[in-house]
Amino acid sequence: MKEVLDLSGRVALVTGAGQGVGRQIALHLAAHNAGGVVVNDYLLARAEAVAEEIRAEGGKALALQADVSDHANVKDMVARATAELGPIGVLVNNAGNAGATPSADLGKPFWETSPEVWNSFLGVNLYGVMNCTAAVIPGMIARRAPGRIITIISDAGRWGDAGLEIYAGAKAGAAGFMRSVARSLGRYEITANSVAIALTATPAVERTLNGDPERLKRTLEKYIIRRPGRPDDVANMVLFLASDASPWITGQVYPVNGGFSFAL
Repeated sequence: MKEVLDLSGRVALVTGAGQGVGRQIALHLAAHNAGGVVVNDYLLARAEAVAEEIRAEGGKALALQADVSDHANVKDMVARATAELGPIGVLVNNAGNAGATPSADLGKPFWETSPEVWNSFLGVNLYGVMNCTAAVIPGMIARRAPGRIITIISDAGRWGDAGLEIYAGAKAGAAGFMRSVARSLGRYEITANSVAIALTATPAVERTLNGDPERLKRTLEKYIIRRPGRPDDVANMVLFLASDASPWITGQVYPVNGGFSFAL
């Protein structure tokens, strides 16, 4: 009997996969019969390190540098990936936060900043999703086989978060975009879903909270499961949505958040 989480040899592209959640997603997909994993990061050395982890376990991986907020850069990345591994069958839009070159003014109230600063969030979290999705769709349709598009959003985009107005808006926009993509692509057996995450132990979060146990304790009071999420918590859901276990699921947002939204 076929393993239900088997990826059936689909080639996967994971953006922002050089560390944290993206790294674990790439490792998960490689371990479940991906035909190859394109490991994207804006720092090539990080992407190559994760690709080497996959190769060490017998998987096929290609490390590619690209800034997802740059449309031409993304098109070149997808073209190279397709030439080396074949058409993309699974896209995971994971790249996020404030991008490759965050502004020093990001910590200010958004009304004291300018669109130039806002674009740090919009470029990666909204336009990056659009760029990557647009770049892979023609190849997915041409494959004439089931495809999967999965975008990592944030509970900030579902519930709001003080001080993260532009980030939250970008994530909410990405979720709306994915719902419309799902409607457009269903006829081709291509699904499009989002995974909403809350406090997750990424390198950035660990740098912020590990030295402040009281702040971590206060933060976790909003969660039913009193620990930060782990990258594999998110990767497990992504694997489910990328696999043959979910062919009739599309246009949805799945919270992986330790009960954060339920606890409010």
